[in-house]
Formats: sequence, C-alpha cells, structure tokens
Amino acid sequence: MLSPYLRLRHLRCFLETARLGSLTAASQTLHISQPAVSKTIQELEEILGAQLFDRTGRRVMLTDAGRVYQSHAGAALADLERAQRLVLDPPKQRPKVSVGVLPNAATGVLPTAALAYRKTHSHVLIDIRTGPNWLLLSLLREGQLDFVVGKSPPANNSEGLSFRRLYWERVVPVVRRGHALLHQDWDYTDLMRYPLMLPPEGALISGSVRSWLHSVGIGDPEPAYESISPGFGREVVLNSETVWFVSEGVVRSEIEAGILAILPIRNELLGGSVGITLREGSGLSDEAAELISALEETAVQLEA
Repeated sequence: MLSPYLRLRHLRCFLETARLGSLTAASQTLHISQPAVSKTIQELEEILGAQLFDRTGRRVMLTDAGRVYQSHAGAALADLERAQRLVLDPPKQRPKVSVGVLPNAATGVLPTAALAYRKTHSHVLIDIRTGPNWLLLSLLREGQLDFVVGKSPPANNSEGLSFRRLYWERVVPVVRRGHALLHQDWDYTDLMRYPLMLPPEGALISGSVRSWLHSVGIGDPEPAYESISPGFGREVVLNSETVWFVSEGVVRSEIEAGILAILPIRNELLGGSVGITLREGSGLSDEAAELISALEETAVQLEA
C-alpha cells in the first residue's frame, strides 16, 4: 500500500538528485534551497525505511535500493505528467472507418479503393479486419465494423443486414504455371487425378463449387485440402500439382503476373456477387460513406 505521507515533492527531489548526483545542483534545478532538498530526501528515506544515497563529500551516489526506486519512480512520475497533459489538452480523435473484408476483396477492390480514398482523406484511419464471414457479420451487428466487403451474406445469416452489389466475381480453378492440364485436351473427370483444394463447408463459395463438380460428373469429391487461407493456398499450388478452386480476386495479382493460371472450363455455376454488407437502419459517418463511394467507383473500373 502506498504511504499516505508520500508527496510529489519527494519524488522530484529524489529524481533530480539521482540524475545530477548533487544536492546543490538539484536545488538549483528545482529552485529551492539545498537544505530543503536534503530534508526532503531524508523524509523519503524515512517513509521507505531504506537509505537511497551514499553521501561522500559533495557527490551523492545511489545505493542498490536507490537504483531500484529510481527505475520505478521515474516511470510513475512520467505517467502522472502524461495523464495531466491528456486531461488538460486531450488529443484530437482521428476519424476512423472500420471495415471487415473477406479474402476475395482483400487483394482486389478494397486496396485499390483505399489508396484512391487516401489521396483526399489522409487524415482518416482505415481499420481493416479480416476473418471468416460469420465473425465479420457478428462484429458488424455489434457495431464494431462500419461495413463488410465480400460475398453476400447467406440467407440464414442475413437478418438485420442489407447488401449492395459491387460486381460479379468468378470462382475459378487455378494451377501453377506449367501444370500438365494446361498443355493437353482433357475431360473434367481428369480433375480427379490431381489433388484438389476446395473451400470447406460453411465457406460462402463451398456450395457453388460442389454443385459445379457434381454437374460435371464428380459427385463425391475427395479433396486433399479444404482451406480458404490465401497464403496456404498459394504456397501449396505453386509447389505441387494441386487444383485450387478459389475466388478470382484472391489470386488476381498472381494470375496477372503469370505465376498462376486459370484452367479453361465452363463455369456457369461458379461465382457470385461481391458487395458491401451494412446494418439496416444504422447511419454511416461521412468518412465511411465516402469510402463506400470509392469502392463503388473502383468496382466500375474492374468490371469495365
């Protein structure tokens, strides 16, 4: 328990004397007499029940107890001074937009829109949260997110939410450059000869991928991997013969760079709308509304 006799003057006298190594120098810095400094330090030593300085001649040296006390007392006084500044002159709060983003939008439309937005809104903090769809929608409902960018919410998890479409995005099978299926005529059932990476059940694109596989004669696929992790998927595909069914936006940069390639298929059943999910009836800040406008402009450019 902190002693009720301890005062800020005790800390200031002690810390200045420890810093300067001299009672006289400390008294000059604090604008009080040298005897007053000496008396204040004696009071502090009595309060603590420990000698803080060895006094030899005009110099004073910290004892072991003094060094311990200095390390903590200095931090405590600095915290008190900072607390006082924050109360007397509180910092201005930066406006912030909190956005949840699914992987397919995290590497495409949102970064492009955010860079354009920053040119005219450099004072705004853009707080990006990633995670599974159910978590982001939960955070949106709780008010921790202003909106979510990604696929439309599933019907069983859309209550209280509204969806604005930005663009249609394909789900595509991708392989590494040089994959055998890129250099031969092949049948859809040939996919069964290669490791498949499919979205796990519960992922928004899982149903459409499995429906397409069923429609081409692969009714009960046995995937080697189930994952929606962009980092894991890229590494596995780049270093194996795996065929990865993934939203095109997740791998757009790798496809444009020629690192990954899309297998040519008829994909009428593969894809879905990417857009913005909002809480119904909740107002948006001007900053959030303007970021949404930037997203809409970027989406128009992507679809052009």
